[in-house]
Order: sequence, then structure tokens, then C-alpha cells
Amino acid sequence: MDKIYIKNLEFIGNHGVFAEEKFLQQKFSISIEMETSTRKAGVGDDLNHSTHYGFVSDDIEKVFFSKSFDLIEALAEAIASKILTKYPLIKNVKVEIKKPWAPIKKHFDYVAVEITRSRNISYLSLGTNIGNLKANLDAAISHISNLENTRVTKISNFLETKPFGNIAQNNFLNACLEIETLFTPQELLEKLLEIEIMMGRVREIKWGPRIIDIDILLFNNLIIADDNLAIPHPWMCERSFVLDPLNEIAPNIVHPLENKHISTLKRALDKS
Repeated sequence: MDKIYIKNLEFIGNHGVFAEEKFLQQKFSISIEMETSTRKAGVGDDLNHSTHYGFVSDDIEKVFFSKSFDLIEALAEAIASKILTKYPLIKNVKVEIKKPWAPIKKHFDYVAVEITRSRNISYLSLGTNIGNLKANLDAAISHISNLENTRVTKISNFLETKPFGNIAQNNFLNACLEIETLFTPQELLEKLLEIEIMMGRVREIKWGPRIIDIDILLFNNLIIADDNLAIPHPWMCERSFVLDPLNEIAPNIVHPLENKHISTLKRALDKS
């Protein structure tokens, strides 16, 4: 991956936890490393296919002076978020903020924080079998698209399927989404659970009726095994109501554990 650098932008500002830092101005030095592809811009000598570092520098300045941050960690997050949300060609950004005049009673060059943030791609599975099924899916998709720093980029067709398990209940309407988000997997899970609760989801019977169910299937190519979150979704390869709509929008995505394309997993499940 190619990179664009902006090194040591200097500003004088009032960021810090202590009261004196709010009125005694200090120097800050900000460096940015942005991962992107410069191939098309370089071959065509065309700025329209690159990211203008002058505009990025202006936006960093606007964020810097937008408020007085207590922590340079928060300032770094705000700068990273601004760059990733405004400049679609940037895939990852590293932000380093140096504070050479920090209130430390010792000799030092500077204190600094450095963060790396990414624009993440995640695939979600949605299902419902209570009430107006299409309206339920439409509402869930709308809530997801309204999440901060999140964009729904692909939506499968809605698919009616028979219920999974041995519980007598209505057929489901299912779909899969591709989203682009700045959330971490755990942050995204928290937001999706909030949407489920807001829409009236009650967890009473495993695999039972539900007004909405939203699962994270894949998140970049990460493999996660936490107490409350497993990615890839543990049962996605065994469920046609997941693989069918997922194959529609992401047939060439590779399952990071199976090391197979979604289209290959779907064919294998169809044969079985």
C-alpha cells in the first residue's frame, strides 16, 4: 500500500487536562501517515485520483482549533475520524501528536501519542419473523445507516426462509449487508444490540421468534474469540439463509478461518 505523509505540522493551542493548560498556550506538532493507492494518480498525473495533502492539512487545523481537548488522545481520534470520513481514498491513517511543552517537571524532548485507525468493512446478517417483516428489515437498515461514521454500502435482496431449529414459528425474512464503519468490532456489536433493543427484541427462546436479529458475520479479515463476540460468525457456513444473501453481495470475500470464498462455501452447503 502506498503512503502520503504530512510531517510535523505545528500549532499553538490550549489542549490539556490542567487548568493552566486551558489558558497558557502550548506548541503541538502533528504528523500524519495515510495509506492509499497512488497508482492511478501517478500513471495519469491526475490529482483527482489522489488525496490533496493541503486540504488534509487545513482540516487538521480546523479540528485542532474546534475545541479545547483535555487529552491529546481525543484530539488524535478526532483528526483520524475527520480524515477517514472525508477522504474516501484513504484506507488507514496514523496520527502522531507531540507535546514538547507538557507540564512535566523533568528534562524531556516531548510527550506524544500515536494511533492508527482504519476504515473497516463488515458484513451483517439480518432476520425477522414477527410483524411486518419487510418494514422490520427496512427499519433496521435505516438505523444501521444512521450510526455515527458508518455507511451501508451493499444490501442483498430480502429472502424468505424456513425457521432454523425445531421451534414452530413463522418463516423468516433475511438479508445481508455490507457496511463501512470506523467502529471496532466490540463497538459495532454494542451499537447493533442497542438497535435490537430499540426495535423491541426480547431474548426468551434460543432460535425462537424475533422482531429483529442482527449478527456480525465478518469484520475485515479478523478472527475474534471473545466471551460475547465470535468473528467469523460460528454457524454462518451451515446456514443457507446467511450464505445465500451474503453470496449475492460478497461472493469473492474469503472466510478467514475456512480460507475459502463465500461462493465456494455456498456451493458446498447447497450440495450437502
